[in-house]
Amino acid sequence: MTYKFRLGLRPQWTLGGDDGAPVPLQDMLALLAAIDATGNIAGACRACDLSYRHAWGVLRRFEGIFGTQLLITNRRQGTQLSPFAQRLLWANRRIEARLMPTLDSMASELQEELARLLPENGPHLRLHASHGFAVESLMEHMGGRKPGLELRYRTAIEALASLERHECDLAGFQVPLGDFEAPIMDRYAQWLHADEYLLIHLAVRNTGLFVMAGNPKRIAGMADLARQDVRFVNRQIGSSTRYLVSLMLQRAGVSISEVQGYETNEFTHMAIAAHIASGMADTGVGVETAACRFGLDFIPLVRERYFFAIRKGALETPAMQDLLSIMRSPDYVGYVGQLVGYDARDTGRLQTLEEAFA
Repeated sequence: MTYKFRLGLRPQWTLGGDDGAPVPLQDMLALLAAIDATGNIAGACRACDLSYRHAWGVLRRFEGIFGTQLLITNRRQGTQLSPFAQRLLWANRRIEARLMPTLDSMASELQEELARLLPENGPHLRLHASHGFAVESLMEHMGGRKPGLELRYRTAIEALASLERHECDLAGFQVPLGDFEAPIMDRYAQWLHADEYLLIHLAVRNTGLFVMAGNPKRIAGMADLARQDVRFVNRQIGSSTRYLVSLMLQRAGVSISEVQGYETNEFTHMAIAAHIASGMADTGVGVETAACRFGLDFIPLVRERYFFAIRKGALETPAMQDLLSIMRSPDYVGYVGQLVGYDARDTGRLQTLEEAFA
């Protein structure tokens, strides 16, 4: 189907008080982010399309509400965010990184439900997948084009189980190259049947440790997670990345009980990066793209292949052929290829399980 509309959901902060309705913080947070990026109010005004006077009005209003300054002005260093404003901005970034995949999934689900009620409703595909930047960009490249693609973010095991139950048409999952491939595949084995499924290769991506810029703790690998001065942030229970972390710790001779923060969970690569960049942890494991977007240093550990599993009988359907055409298009392949840490040379390639895991 071709959508007549695109739904989107976004988180929004409000500030409540005893003397009135909740006050939205969206404009103030956008202005702080622009000041942080440009280093001055004039540049932030241009970025936010605000007048200089209005911008100062927004800032002064919230300084009055919070009872503290939001900006520090220095003639030599320009305009900087106060520690309070920096913490507020980082809290907003963490919330967005944590919630956006969930909100995107909910918006996609609702859009499909509404679209089915419209005339000229055509075939659509259901994608269940663990969060990744190539998956995210596929949804962006689909736009309003057919086939309709309903996305729900799930762990890899949840996605594969959904495919077996016929609750989705494509299931996304990742597998590390090298020594950790076999135990990860053993984890997927009960759902991946060679006689029933084909694989669509999405991308190869770099996964490793995120650390603050300059690596002040001098973290070199998984063995350093046993140090008392290193705080770790993990992925959620059930995720393949969390299981990979446990395998890598075992290889490094580190007990889970030695890792400070092992039970601290985030649900996306971006949330891991935001958690570390805001100073709440020293390191975590994720995809290189997220580290780059938050200005973190990256210590590579493994390369992972990301696949979509599909039923063999679905391959020749018009909707699946249309999706493959989009995935193989120069526009999409080029976009995935420029993501930091991604390799798109085989994007859209069909493989049997035997070919992929010979």
